[in-house]
Amino acid sequence: MTLEEIIESGKLEMYVCGALPPDEALEVENAIETYPEVKRETELIEESLLQLAETVSPPLQVMVWTNILNAIRNIKTIDKSKVRKLNLPAIIGWAAAIVFMGGIMWMLKQTNDLNNSLRVTTTENTVLKEEKNKVETQLAESSEVLDVLRSKDYQSYTLPGNQAVAPDAFAKVYLNKKESVAYIDTKGLPIPPRGKVYQVWSLKMEPLTPTSVGLISPENLKGDGIYKFVDFPDPEAFGITLEPAGGSKTPTLSQLYILGKVNI
Repeated sequence: MTLEEIIESGKLEMYVCGALPPDEALEVENAIETYPEVKRETELIEESLLQLAETVSPPLQVMVWTNILNAIRNIKTIDKSKVRKLNLPAIIGWAAAIVFMGGIMWMLKQTNDLNNSLRVTTTENTVLKEEKNKVETQLAESSEVLDVLRSKDYQSYTLPGNQAVAPDAFAKVYLNKKESVAYIDTKGLPIPPRGKVYQVWSLKMEPLTPTSVGLISPENLKGDGIYKFVDFPDPEAFGITLEPAGGSKTPTLSQLYILGKVNI
């Protein structure tokens, strides 16, 4: 193939865009090294392609331009007075392909950003929904406690602390004997040590007969420091002891924190 045929064949434009098969690309590279005219023609194509792409393309990411520039080799400053008529159909075709790919990558980035934003919004909505449900539950529990405090069906008792163990401790009981329901306010109890839990006992005094009512634990929590207990024998007194985690079958009398009658 003659020098003129190489220039007019369109292979130089395809070479600049990286679209030639390896054997034809090698042929063009040999021609560039051999003929200064071919080298100059290649540089003109590269310069024109860059100018065209910059004019018609949308904003592209840095990665896209890096890939384009890596594909365009050996660019040098060109005397624009030497630019002559080029094989424009080939240049425009490959420039359009580059612009199209750049647009696709830009749209993919926009889609990815939108998906990330949607995931964040979904997570935030889930958290808000959980918080809303938690607040509604707390309001319902608080309303239930207020109904108890105002109800004539519940009698209020203040249970004193055991002078030998916790003289400053106390607890309040709101008791409905008819339905065997008790709400116990534990604000007057010290925080139990790690590995320990308070246990509530319903007591018959003569003879002393304790029956476990339950543990002061999150499962029975109905409000701020207020716990609900149901289905226990009609008590003459209530006691609260400090027991190992999980509770005990019988009260540990040496750890009796609260004791008070409720049959008065």
